[in-house]
Amino acid sequence: MLDRVAKVFSEVLRIPQENITPDTSPENTPQWDSLQAMNLVLALEDAFDIKLSTKEIVSMRTVGIVCKVLEAKNVSN
Repeated sequence: MLDRVAKVFSEVLRIPQENITPDTSPENTPQWDSLQAMNLVLALEDAFDIKLSTKEIVSMRTVGIVCKVLEAKNVSN
């Protein structure tokens, strides 16, 4: 799951995929601003063919949490 999520983050934030870890967050990634957060949501919904609720979106403060949210939605690797 982390590899697929990291690929989306890499494409949206334009940072190397290998730099994306479960601890990657807006606090340690300057490219992850409020506009890019919305772009990430749209890209994740498209890549995984899902819809994220407002509650899920607000909870996604790290890449690791994004992975957990997707796993809870039964998204496959």
